[in-house]
Amino acid sequence: MTRKRLSKSALLLTAAFVISLFTSPIAAQQDIASVISQAEALNGTGDYTGAIELLRPALQQSPNSYDLLCLLADNITEKARIESVTASKEESEASYMEAVEISRRALEVDSDDAEGWYQLGKALGRLALFRGGKEKVNMSKEIKEAFETAISHDSLHASAIHGLARWNREVANLSFILKAAAKIVFGGLPPASNEQAVTLFLRAIEIEPQDCAHHLELGKTYLEMREKDQAAESFETVLRLPNSDPDDEEWKAEAEQLLSKIRR
Repeated sequence: MTRKRLSKSALLLTAAFVISLFTSPIAAQQDIASVISQAEALNGTGDYTGAIELLRPALQQSPNSYDLLCLLADNITEKARIESVTASKEESEASYMEAVEISRRALEVDSDDAEGWYQLGKALGRLALFRGGKEKVNMSKEIKEAFETAISHDSLHASAIHGLARWNREVANLSFILKAAAKIVFGGLPPASNEQAVTLFLRAIEIEPQDCAHHLELGKTYLEMREKDQAAESFETVLRLPNSDPDDEEWKAEAEQLLSKIRR
């Protein structure tokens, strides 16, 4: 008995069905989840370049994926931060501008989630280093608003709390001349204080007690306040904590250096 041949139309329908199995929303979601998982793993080891190389093509396939957008913005910002020592000013600035643009795209997809606002605040904070005058003042206001909005959507977002704490410290410790100039020429900066920075860093530590960066920045804030004993205690904590982040060795080296200055 001869095998019945499929008609051309039947073959086309069969092929379409098989293709649909691999291009269905469920399969696409699984692919995105896999890319995100791999990119997060690379990010966790400090391989930001590898993560970006995974995320860019995935985003071309799923341009409105909020998670892909946030993760790509994060890795671009972190890569630019690490490479800022060797990269040109133009290269660093371009990277931070891209991270800002991608963060804004994420917020167009979902403005009710904390991560997009946090990534925007972080990227703007880095970009502000390359700006001056009125633009820097306006960016400072937007940075604060971005971190505050992130926290309003997720009160346990320790990174956003950390970002707002650093904003408070940096603005609080601007020179009198710079603050006066900002007030006269640009209408002034939002209120900020070292005391508020300490409160926020302590809150971040309460959420993530093993994070070296929280303790390090708390110690640096205490130094600004001339509270050397409390600063030393924070730096000693940094040195005791186990490494859990690619930057922990760098944070510990800085903590050790600052601690040695206090003890002189």
